[in-house]
Amino acid sequence: MDLIAQLEAEQIASLGKNIPDFKAGDTVRVGYKVTEGTRTRVQAYEGVCISRKNGEGIAGTFTVRKISFGEGVERVFPLYSTNIESIEVVRRGRVRRAKLYYLRSRRGKSARIAENTNYKPKDDGKKPVQGSAT
Repeated sequence: MDLIAQLEAEQIASLGKNIPDFKAGDTVRVGYKVTEGTRTRVQAYEGVCISRKNGEGIAGTFTVRKISFGEGVERVFPLYSTNIESIEVVRRGRVRRAKLYYLRSRRGKSARIAENTNYKPKDDGKKPVQGSAT
């Protein structure tokens, strides 16, 4: 592992955030800290993730699109932002693209995404403990 990747891994570990496994097409609920004056509250922003950029690294971002009062609203969230309280996957989408920018021009039924019912969590790279039955 090179030095930059090692430093990045240390920084991610020091943040202690639990980022779920999600990709473009999944409907996510992001709990975002909003400061109004002296008060801070958590506001839920729920919509379809239309892109992920820069992977799992410290500079990773994801774009969430929702329809608010008939108008499409997109927001880009840094993956490891201190303002993100939680990320929750509401439903898994079955898509064949990494970027779903075509949803911007779609409305109604044509903008629907089929649900992935046979989702398997991706392997985290940990080896099984010796002596356990596999």
